[in-house]
Amino acid sequence: MANVFKNSITGSIGTTNTVVYSVPSATTTTIIGVNVANVATQNISVSVRLTDTSASKTVYLVKDALITAGASVVLVGGEQKIVMEATDTLQVVSSVASSADVIVSALELT
Repeated sequence: MANVFKNSITGSIGTTNTVVYSVPSATTTTIIGVNVANVATQNISVSVRLTDTSASKTVYLVKDALITAGASVVLVGGEQKIVMEATDTLQVVSSVASSADVIVSALELT
């Protein structure tokens, strides 16, 4: 098995659910970091969801979390990790158009 560290960077997320990370086929991933930055001039609220495609379920990591203007929030990091299976996805949506930048750091196991 090969272990590969990856970053998935998505900018200007707005009011439509946007996939910020998708696990490749035949791969298991450990999410080791998720950072969401507010790049707008006003406060925003963001929601982050994980879709487990094999179980046909979608759940929130956080729902309508407030991020003040110019601030960021670390949703995954430190002691917390999330394991995802092939074709699972992370999606982010914001309350304001083009207002959130997201960095997902992952360890992919193939």
